Amino acid sequence: MRFIHTADWHLGRSFFSSSLIEDQAHVLYQLIDIARDSKPDVMVISGDIYDRALPPTEAIKLLDDVLCRFILDLKLPIIVIGGNHDSPLRLEFAARLMETLRLHVFGSLSERIKTIEMFDEWGGVTFFPLPYAEPSYTREYFQNEEIETFEDALYQWSAYFKDSRPPSSRAVLIHHAFVAGSEASESERPLDIGGADLVPIACFDEFDYAALGHLHRAQAFGQKNHIHYPGSLLKYSFSEVNQNKCIKLVEMNGEGNCQVETIPLIPLHDVRCVEGTLDDCLQGKIELGNREDYVQVRLLDSGAVFDAMNRLREVFPYISAIEHPSVVPVSSDINRIDHRERDIIGLFRNFYHFTTGEDLTSEQLTAFSNIANRLREGERLE
Repeated sequence: MRFIHTADWHLGRSFFSSSLIEDQAHVLYQLIDIARDSKPDVMVISGDIYDRALPPTEAIKLLDDVLCRFILDLKLPIIVIGGNHDSPLRLEFAARLMETLRLHVFGSLSERIKTIEMFDEWGGVTFFPLPYAEPSYTREYFQNEEIETFEDALYQWSAYFKDSRPPSSRAVLIHHAFVAGSEASESERPLDIGGADLVPIACFDEFDYAALGHLHRAQAFGQKNHIHYPGSLLKYSFSEVNQNKCIKLVEMNGEGNCQVETIPLIPLHDVRCVEGTLDDCLQGKIELGNREDYVQVRLLDSGAVFDAMNRLREVFPYISAIEHPSVVPVSSDINRIDHRERDIIGLFRNFYHFTTGEDLTSEQLTAFSNIANRLREGERLE
C-alpha cells in the first residue's frame, strides 16, 4: 500500500503582513505533481487544513481547486481529519455526499467516525481517522468519566480501534496530537493551555503507521520508526528557518513495515535570517541571497538607525521583521521579553507579576488555564 502523508496546510495564514495564499498554492501544485508521478493508492491529510475556524474566501477557493484536481483529475482517494485550527462542522460540510467521490472528511467526533479499509496484493489496510477533539468530547462519546487528559482519550480510542480492526488487517491511525519528546516550533498553537496535551509514544503501539499532524517540523518516533509528522507545508515562523518542508510517501509491505520517503517542497519565497549593519545590507557587502525571500534582518549597528524597515525594503521587498539588539532597553525585565517566544500562560504570568508585584498561585493558574481552554474551544465551534 502506497500513500501520501501530509498535514498542517494552514490555508489562509499570513506571514507577518504578507498573505501566503500564492505561496501555499505554489507548493500544493507541487504536491499534485508528486501524486501524479508517484501514483499513491490514497492520500491522508492529518489536520489543520485551514489556519482558523472561519477561513478567508481565498483559502476556501484554493482548497476547492486543489481537492478537485486530486479527486476529479487524478482519481485519488483522500482521507482528511480536522485539526485544532479547523472548525469541525465547517470542515465536514457535505461530507456524506463527498464520500461518493472517495473524499472522506472527518471534522468532529460523531457517529460518522468509522474505519476505511483499502486493499492491496497482501490484503487489507485499515485507516482509522481520528479528528482533533478535546478530552471532554471523548469522555462524552464513550460515557467514560475517567477520561481527563489527551493521553486518556487516545488510549480509549486505541482500545476502541483495536476491537474494530478486521483480523489480519494492517492499521494506520490518522490523528492530530502532540507526542511527548517531539520538537515543537514557534508557529504552533498549543492544544491545551496548561501543558496537559502531551501523549506518550506507547499510545500508538497498536498501529503499523501513525500519520500525525500538529507539529510543524518533520520528525519520526517509535522503536519501529512508525510515528510520523510530515510537518507544515511552509515555514510559518522564523524559528523554522533551518527546517526543510516536505511530504512523506509511505510504502507499506504485507507485514505492516513501512518505508518512508521524504519528498521536499520548494517554496515560492523561502524564510531566512540575515545579519549585518544597515550599510552592509544596503551596499551588498554581505551575502544577501535571494532578495525575494521573507527575511528577518538582525542589525549589528551600535547606535540608533532611522527608518530601517523602509530603507531595507529597497533591498528585501518581502522583509518581515527587524531585530536590533544593541538598542533594546534594559531598564526592566518586562522590556527584555520577546513576546513572540512566550505562550499565553507565560505572558499572563509575567503581566500579573508586573501589575501586582506578586506571582500567580497554582489555583489562579489553573483557573486561568480552564477559562482560556474554554474560550479556544468555543472559537473552534463558532
